[in-house]
Amino acid sequence: MPETRNKNRRRTIHVSTTMRLVENAHILLWLIKDFCWAMEWKQGGVFMIFPTVSVAFYLLRKTRKVRAELYHNLAVCFWILANSTWMVGEFIDNDFRIYAASLFGCGLMVLAVYYAFYFKKDRSTYRME
Repeated sequence: MPETRNKNRRRTIHVSTTMRLVENAHILLWLIKDFCWAMEWKQGGVFMIFPTVSVAFYLLRKTRKVRAELYHNLAVCFWILANSTWMVGEFIDNDFRIYAASLFGCGLMVLAVYYAFYFKKDRSTYRME
């Protein structure tokens, strides 16, 4: 989990090795899911939704104390949900793109709020380590 430490009025964000490993595993899960989609392996793609989304929400929960991480991981959750919705729509020959686009839009709105209201403050408060 990212930690913050006081240091000369600026805080340092440190990401633990364990969290970095979970983030990297999450990328692997996501790539497997999308590889199944590209290869039209429906059962594999649908099966991989659960672990991919689960790890995304795990990361969201574990990083919730650092605002920048919270907003970005929330956007990633929306992104994966949108991506999964689009994939399932293609697998069952239904056009779910409007639902996927809505979820992508939610992710964009989350980031728009962060960058409009919090980014500048966080940039002056935190130092990445």
